[in-house]
Amino acid sequence: MKTNIDSDMRWHSALLVQQAGLRTFIVRVLPVVLACWYATPVLAAYTLPDMIDTAMQYHPALGIAAAQRDAAEAAVTTAGTYSNPQVEALMGPSRYRTPGGLGDDRNWNVGLSQSLDYPWVRNARIEAAEAGTKVADAGAELIRIELRARVKNAFYDVLQRQAVLRLVEGDRNLLQQIRERVKLRVDVGESPKYELIKADTEALAAERDYQTAQVRVTEGKAYLRGLLGSSIPVDYEVEGELPMAYGLPLLDKLREQVVQSPQLSQVRADTETAEAKLRLEERLRNPGLTLKASVEQDPDLRQMRFGVAIPLPLWDRRQGPIAAASAEVRQRQAILHDKELGLRRDMEAAYQRHMIAQQQLSAFENGLLSQAESVLKVAEAAYRYGERGILEYMDAQRTFRAVRKDYLAAKFDYVSSMLEIERLLGTELLEVKP
Repeated sequence: MKTNIDSDMRWHSALLVQQAGLRTFIVRVLPVVLACWYATPVLAAYTLPDMIDTAMQYHPALGIAAAQRDAAEAAVTTAGTYSNPQVEALMGPSRYRTPGGLGDDRNWNVGLSQSLDYPWVRNARIEAAEAGTKVADAGAELIRIELRARVKNAFYDVLQRQAVLRLVEGDRNLLQQIRERVKLRVDVGESPKYELIKADTEALAAERDYQTAQVRVTEGKAYLRGLLGSSIPVDYEVEGELPMAYGLPLLDKLREQVVQSPQLSQVRADTETAEAKLRLEERLRNPGLTLKASVEQDPDLRQMRFGVAIPLPLWDRRQGPIAAASAEVRQRQAILHDKELGLRRDMEAAYQRHMIAQQQLSAFENGLLSQAESVLKVAEAAYRYGERGILEYMDAQRTFRAVRKDYLAAKFDYVSSMLEIERLLGTELLEVKP
C-alpha cells in the first residue's frame, strides 16, 4: 500500500512540474516568440529570372517600343493606300449673246478625277515604309537586350553589395569583441591606454563601414527596383549568386560576332530606310497621272469628256529633296562605320578588363587570401600570448579585411565585364537558369 501511495505522489509531483513548466512557457516564452514572429516580417525574395520576367512585362521602354512598332505598321498601311477620288460640281446661268437664242437658262458641270501613282513610285513608297518597320523591330530588340543586361548587372551588383555587407558586419562584430578584450586588459593594467584608443578607433571605423555598406545595399536595391517599376514591394530580398563558372570565348571569335550586334542591325536598318527614301525622292520627279471624266450640260447641248493629266518635271526636278536624301544616306553609312569601330573598341576594352579580373581572381585564390589569413592568425596568436601589441594585430586585421574586399570587387568585375560584352554583342554569355 505504501508503495502505491509513493508512486501516486511521484506521479502527482511530476504532473505538477510539467504543469509549472507549461505555465512558464505560456507566460514567459510564448509571448516573446509571438512578438518576434510578428515583429520580423518575411520579405519577398526574387531570383534573377523573376526580375527579368518582371522587367519585360512592366518596363515602360518596352511599351514605347511597341507603340513605335505600331506607328511603323500604320505608315506601311498609309503608303499602300490609294488617294481618294475628287468630285467637282459647277452650276450657273447661261445667256445667249447671239440673236435667236432661246433666252436665259442654267448650265451645270460634274467632273470626277482620280490620281494614280506609277507602280515604281508606289512600290518605292511602300518599300520606304517597310524599312521603317525594320528600324522599329531592331530598336525594340535592342531595348530588350539593353534592359536585360541592365537588370542582370543591377542584380549581381546587389549580390556583391550584400556580400560586402556581410563581410563588414563580421568585421564590426569581431572588432567590438577585440575592443572589449582590450578594455578589460587596460582596466586590469595589462595593456597601456593607447591600445584602447586604437581599438576604439578601429571599432568606429568598422561601424562606419558597416553603415556605409547598408546604405549601398539599399541604394542598389532601389536602382534595381527602378528597372522593374512598382510591380515589386519596396522592401524585398534577392536570391542568387555570382555566375563564376562561365568564361569568355576567344577574342577572335568575339570580333567576328561584332558584325551581328543588334546595335549595328539598328543602324543598318536606318541606312536601308535612308536609301529607300532616296529612291523614292528620285522617282517622285514624275510621280503619276490623274484620270478625269466630266459631264457638262448647256441649255441646248450636253458634252462628255474623258482625259488624263500628267505633270511635266520642267521647273521642279526635286534637286533639293534628292540631295538631302543622298546626304542622309552618306550620314547613315558613316554612322554605321563609326558604330562598328566603337563596338570593337568597347568590346576589346571589356575583354581586357575581364582578363585582368580573371588574373586578379587567380592571384587571390592561389595564395593571396590564404597568405593574408595566415598573417592574421600569426598576429592574433602573438597578441594573445603577449608577443605583439594591439597595433600589429589591428594592422593584420585591416590588411585581411582589405584583401577580402578586393577579392569581392574582383569577382564582380569578372562578371560585370562579361555582362558588358553581352550587351555589346547581344548574345547571352551568362546563362539565366529558371
